[in-house]
Amino acid sequence: MEKVYSRTTGICKDMVSGFCPGCMHGTVIKLIGEVLDEMNVMDKTAAVLGIGCCGLNMEYMTYDNTTAPHGRACAVATGIKRANPDTLVYTYQGDGDFASIGLGESVSAANRGENISVIFINNGIYGMTGGQMAPTTLLGMKASTAPKGRIAEEHGYPMHMCEILNQLTAPAYLERTSCNTPANVMKTKKAIRKAFENQLNGKGFSMVEIVSNCPTNWGLDPLDSLKFIEEKMLPEYPLGVIRDK
Repeated sequence: MEKVYSRTTGICKDMVSGFCPGCMHGTVIKLIGEVLDEMNVMDKTAAVLGIGCCGLNMEYMTYDNTTAPHGRACAVATGIKRANPDTLVYTYQGDGDFASIGLGESVSAANRGENISVIFINNGIYGMTGGQMAPTTLLGMKASTAPKGRIAEEHGYPMHMCEILNQLTAPAYLERTSCNTPANVMKTKKAIRKAFENQLNGKGFSMVEIVSNCPTNWGLDPLDSLKFIEEKMLPEYPLGVIRDK
């Protein structure tokens, strides 16, 4: 299993990852740590973690973090940032947390232009809580609460959070990336840095949506899950910059 640790920076604890084999959470959290270290802001950073697999990251981080009630990460981050404006505050949330249970908090924070950064992991399903259908679940994709697959007439259509937030006036930066290839890993790191730099420059709300996988709840091995991202997820959630003020 992958170690979430960097011996050159010490950004994460020296321990074996508890994430499922092939899961991209470990990759993303290392990218975040590398960016914070390269920007020399680890001592002034606070992470607000969502519930579920996102919350497991607290086991590996060496910098300040807290877990918000399910869906409330943007609200908690707003309070931390307003009380400590010199702190770099980011949320780390899944699709069930950011786009479903916390949809009101997420859209409201973006609409207010809160000077925070959001790292949004979109794997199209509730990961830790039982594989339920999420707002981002693809049409036809099976979940524990949609055993026959998502049906538009019954469950509605997949939600595209970058495009939804792009209808608002306030957000400064919205980009969708992935970590399914080495090239996309580097693009994701660049996007995370951009979101953090925007906050330090006082530009307001930034979000990086990362199209990810969940091999366990998708019922696929890690390699097949990468193929699923390429063939199914990315046509529905195309990568690229949606907004950059």
